[in-house]
Amino acid sequence: MTDDFYQRGLEQAQQQRYGDAIASFSKAIEHHPHRANIYSQRGLAHYDLGQLHEAISDYTQAIGMDGQSVLPYYGRALTRLALQNLPGALADVEEAIRCDADHASAHRLRGVIQRKQGNTKAAVTSFRKAAELFIDRRDVEGARQCLATVETLQPTESKVAPKRGIRSEKDYFEQLVEQAQQGNIQQALADINWILTADPRDGKAYCCRGIVRCKQGKYSEALSDFNQALQLHFQQAIVYRNRGHARLQLDDYPGAVADFNHALNLDPQQAQNYVARGMAYHKMGHVMGAVEDYAEALQLKPDHAAAFYQRGLAYLDAGEKLSAIADLQRAISLYVDQEDWVGHKQALATLQQVQTSKSVTPETREEQLRKQLMALVGGQWAIAERFLRQAKHQYPGRSEEWYFETVIADLERDRGL
Repeated sequence: MTDDFYQRGLEQAQQQRYGDAIASFSKAIEHHPHRANIYSQRGLAHYDLGQLHEAISDYTQAIGMDGQSVLPYYGRALTRLALQNLPGALADVEEAIRCDADHASAHRLRGVIQRKQGNTKAAVTSFRKAAELFIDRRDVEGARQCLATVETLQPTESKVAPKRGIRSEKDYFEQLVEQAQQGNIQQALADINWILTADPRDGKAYCCRGIVRCKQGKYSEALSDFNQALQLHFQQAIVYRNRGHARLQLDDYPGAVADFNHALNLDPQQAQNYVARGMAYHKMGHVMGAVEDYAEALQLKPDHAAAFYQRGLAYLDAGEKLSAIADLQRAISLYVDQEDWVGHKQALATLQQVQTSKSVTPETREEQLRKQLMALVGGQWAIAERFLRQAKHQYPGRSEEWYFETVIADLERDRGL
């Protein structure tokens, strides 16, 4: 009986029915309260629902019963990281590595925590070790992400603030915007204003000041700066994209779309341009146009967390809850990897709200097929989407249900199901 409830919980979790999974695991625990793996799986379901303190409790129970298993330590480390308990998260991930020294994801998580703590040297070592282990597992994407992180953390020559009057274009544009991002907005504005005093026809400086003013929330003033930059023939994609963002904040959605179109014409390989236009389309009520733009962004940059998050919101408005949940979960994972805790908190809160809301509409046949397909691809909508596109290319003109049924049949046949 215990195994029946446990297996049912695993299947429900795979189908993203986390509330049902928690109920099944709880039933299994009632019949067998001393099995650590059941607590670990229930903790994972709690985490996926955004119930972080409940997840901590279950992982702690599992560790008390079996201190040699990786999963509860790793799960509690990830949960503590989400709660900003860095010392606790580091202690747990060290225990996970003690249990399994070749656990690539644990080494990567340790690197994330160490980087968050400011221990760059240790973080580089952890990410390098994780990359080696991912390569051993033939996980090319995991290794690539770790090596890319190492490259950004490598010690570079110390940056000396350039003297006014000898600042290069790259320096004043990138460093001043970075300065504003770090919170020193007034100093950044003072430097830009000095540059414009010295050269009032510097279009790049106007663009830079417009970006900083957007960070202040002064969108009308930013719009004026972007217009000035364009009049001075600094007509680059970054100007149009940022002017589009300012127009979005000012509720000028058609103007924003026009700017993002200009940005895409100038730089069609920039994923952020598609994300920006998708947001504008969404605001205008053109939800599927937004979904298409987010998909284009993810083709160019598969780890674009904001594209997954925004597409999740668009799917919600389109009534495609399962697709929305899959995208929100992917966004949450990427935000953790990229240490974007603001984005992580926002996506986690949205996911929790979606998963706890009650639906009174019975599932359609397409929704049932979508759920079945999601279970076959491990909850990764991007993979499911790729299979569907292939089927549509090979067999054009069929119904949406036919494509779902065909892909499901092919996957089940390949797996001998």
